[in-house]
Amino acid sequence: MNNKIGIIQVFAIVFGAVLILLFSSAYIVYQPEQAIVLQFGEPIRVINEPGLKFKIPFVQNVIFYDSRLLNLDPPAQEVVLNDKKRLDVDSFTRYRIINPLQFYQTVRTEDQARSKLAEIVNSSLRKVLGRVTLTELLSQQRTQIMHDISAIVKKDAEAIGVSVADVRIRRADLPREVMQAINDRMKTERQRDAKEFRAKGQQQARNIRATADKEATIIVAEAEKNAQITRGQGDKEAVELWNKIVGQDVDFYEFYRSLDAYKKSLSNDETSLVLSPDSDFFKYFNKTMRNK
Repeated sequence: MNNKIGIIQVFAIVFGAVLILLFSSAYIVYQPEQAIVLQFGEPIRVINEPGLKFKIPFVQNVIFYDSRLLNLDPPAQEVVLNDKKRLDVDSFTRYRIINPLQFYQTVRTEDQARSKLAEIVNSSLRKVLGRVTLTELLSQQRTQIMHDISAIVKKDAEAIGVSVADVRIRRADLPREVMQAINDRMKTERQRDAKEFRAKGQQQARNIRATADKEATIIVAEAEKNAQITRGQGDKEAVELWNKIVGQDVDFYEFYRSLDAYKKSLSNDETSLVLSPDSDFFKYFNKTMRNK
């Protein structure tokens, strides 16, 4: 009985050890992956096909790399152009690991690969953009400039087992301090233009006002002249009319003039007259009293 129990225990131990060895030796390479089998840290086999694979347990280990198209989006960097203009260039790169063995031997991990590739892209941008001007970068030459950058990046990236599909400049802006200086200069220029326009407007307003005042003075003077002429003609006609009337009835004219003099001299209650009763002033007044 004891022998049977011992045999079962040994069988269980052996079966467990076999399972452990089996699970330690088996691994799966998925569709978007590729792998390198290492033995004591040295690469001995590259796996490019997906599926269930086996390795020597405890002696060999496996490193997996992504086989899909990957994106690299490094932070924007400052680039000095050939015309000494500075730009903050924001680029992105699409790449794929095509040689896992070379990739492992040069950069080991994907993080180090992204760092190395970012250095390659930044160096290429500085090298190519340093030979062109801002005007050329904004012209139709931009396509050729991007082609030159991509060519350099692709060539340098092959050294780390990476194939670069594309390199693009997402945005190229002037540095913040340069933008601020440009804005300040534009603001100063606009303020100067505004002052010039305001000064010209004030000068034109003064000219228009002076012209209007001159024309108003001329119009008023002409009106006064015409009024005086009209008034003179009226006075002339009035004198002629009075002379005509006086010539027809002299007594009535003298009577009318005396009444007008009475009206003007006696209209104020505070007026005092000291005259002789026989004065010619009361000539028609005395006749009126005697008639009563």
